[in-house]
Amino acid sequence: MATQTKPRPKTAKTPKAAPKKAKDSGKRKAPVRRAKKKADPKPELTARKADKHLLYQWAVQSPEEDIRFLSRVYRNKRGKQPLHFREDFCGTALLCANWVKRGEEFTAEGFDICGDTIAWGVEHNFHPIGDAAQRVRLHMKDVREKSHKKPDLRAAQNFSYFVFKERAELLGYLKSAYKDLAKDGVFVLDIYGGPDSMMEMREEREIEEGFTYVWDQVAYWPATGEYKAHIHFEFPDGTEMKRAFTYDWRLWGLTEMIDALKDAGFAEVETFWEGTASDGESGNGIYRKSKRGENCEAWVTYIVAYK
Repeated sequence: MATQTKPRPKTAKTPKAAPKKAKDSGKRKAPVRRAKKKADPKPELTARKADKHLLYQWAVQSPEEDIRFLSRVYRNKRGKQPLHFREDFCGTALLCANWVKRGEEFTAEGFDICGDTIAWGVEHNFHPIGDAAQRVRLHMKDVREKSHKKPDLRAAQNFSYFVFKERAELLGYLKSAYKDLAKDGVFVLDIYGGPDSMMEMREEREIEEGFTYVWDQVAYWPATGEYKAHIHFEFPDGTEMKRAFTYDWRLWGLTEMIDALKDAGFAEVETFWEGTASDGESGNGIYRKSKRGENCEAWVTYIVAYK
């Protein structure tokens, strides 16, 4: 595994919020896409002992489910398996690690500007997978930099591109992604929206590894779209890891993103929306293509752009 380093300002990976029930449809769309297996018994966590990156991975990320979806949309459109994957704003590069461990034909690259977070991922996500880690290149670079090898499939997960507050910056990023893709490449982003996304609110969710994930939306300014939020972690002993992660974003709208992707050169843009579980409220983890979507108080959808 090759790691390139260049000092840049620190950044953090981004979260999925936990929305309230939608009043208009009676359905709940949870922006955390996790279909977790039963956790092994673990020692009791405390704010002093816990590792914030591990907590984040447990609470927010679902790499196996994400990779299944990403691979499916690529295969359905291109009729073949994507082999080379790029993860933008990769943080601990958990997706890259899970991508390459599936087989020798799979390779990956990750881009992030936080060297400490990349180093954590190398130790905790890549050392355990052995020789498969040699098929990953991690770059401590801006996500607008070009890949070592043009990717078949590229992803920007957990709304990380919200860090671009000006449309010119966002469009520059999307254009660089378009140019960098392989000839028949696919670019996938997720996006968070709905009325609750613009409200000051605090949501708590119990995580089965033994702690509480807190998503704290602290400010939104409608004239600029600027948005601030924190992730806190709370523990059974009463201690709290406050502001483990902080986000200073612009909340981009779905139609804004679709228009920007088309302006960047993508030939076709589709959106995939989560279905509803048997309880009539929660999401079922299955994402299907829809031109209109569903109006809930809070939702997450995938945006899939084809070169």
